[in-house]
Parts: sequence; C-alpha cells; structure tokens
Amino acid sequence: MKNRQSGFTLVEIAIVLVIIGLLLGGVLKGQELVNSAKVKNHISDIKAVPLFIYGYQDKYKALPGDDPAAATHVGAGATLAPTAATIGNGRIEGNFNSTTATDESLAFWQQVRLANIAAGSTDFSSAAAIAASVPRNTDGGRIGVQSTAPIANMTGSYFVCSDGILGKFAKQIDITMDDGNTTTGSLRVGANGYAGAALAAVPTAGAGAIADDATYTVCAAF
Repeated sequence: MKNRQSGFTLVEIAIVLVIIGLLLGGVLKGQELVNSAKVKNHISDIKAVPLFIYGYQDKYKALPGDDPAAATHVGAGATLAPTAATIGNGRIEGNFNSTTATDESLAFWQQVRLANIAAGSTDFSSAAAIAASVPRNTDGGRIGVQSTAPIANMTGSYFVCSDGILGKFAKQIDITMDDGNTTTGSLRVGANGYAGAALAAVPTAGAGAIADDATYTVCAAF
C-alpha cells in the first residue's frame, strides 16, 4: 500500500494569510482608535478649563481661585483659604499641579465645582482628600491652571497644563491645537516634574527631541 501525504494547498495558505492580515489590520486599527480617543480626551481637558473660568466670571464677576468673596458666592463649602496677600489680584497664584491648601490654583477647582460649573469632589479638607480630589487626565497625570508661564518664553493671561502625557500624544495634541512645533506657538511641551521654575520647551524633532514613549507636560496659553 502506498503512503499518501497531504498538505495545505496554495489556496488554503493564501486564505490563512489573508485572515492573519485582516486580524493584524484590525488590531492596529483598534490601537489607532484608542490613541485617537486619548488625544481627544487630552484636548477636551485643556479646552474645558477656560470655559470654567469664563463661566465663573460671568456668574460672579471674579476669577475662580482668586475670588475674595468665594465663601459668599459658592457657600461655606469653600473651605480652602488662599494666601490673603494675593487674593483678588486678578491672577491664579500657585503651580497648576499644586496640592498646597493656600494656593489659588488648588482653590480654583473647589470653587468651580461648588459653583456647579465643573464636576468633581469639593472635599479638600485634608491631604488625603486633596490627593483624591485633584483633577487628572486620562494618563493619570495632573491637569490644572496657573498665571505664571510654566514653559520658557510662553505668553498669555493664564496657562492650562496637563502632565504625564506620552510624547506621541503630546505631538498630536500640538498638531491638532496649534502649529505642530512643540517649541513655538500657544501650546508647548516641556519636561515632567514642574515645580515652579519655567521649563524649557522640548523640540518635536532633532537633538533631544520628544520620545514617543516618554512622558511630558503639555501647556496651552490663553
């Protein structure tokens, strides 16, 4: 009796390769959609902060966080008491990522939330409560606002920053919102770890350029 060996035909192999190609294409497309959604969320976070400011100013004729009559405007829930020396000076004092109870940049969030302009917890009564209540972006980084330019050579009335953002997303945010160059324009990208001293902008390309898998701080001037 003859032994008969069987194998895959060229047609069968072609079908398998097509199926593998379709699966890989679906995975890549799915990842692209996830990345696109993250970029849109980051942009939405940044664009929402000016709306909170305008909404509060329209309602109370004061700047949130810098409002000397916050307790009257939003009630006794405004437990944070920013530094008296700078309250009402028309600036949001403090770092965007502050957890210091006397900083206006932290009081900003309690006041816009108590005013029902922004969603989120209004409990800033302790260090633990503050850590749980500060706003975060979709990558888990901090988002906030301040009046001092966080990145060298930026100009504006106030600056909305979001940190812990992957480089590949930071570049796409700049392309979508600004000029695509992370060292120029109204939106710039700096290093992580902002602590009050102005950061140098990180270039999109060239020496020391943004790395796709490293994290950065994205700041927009308004």
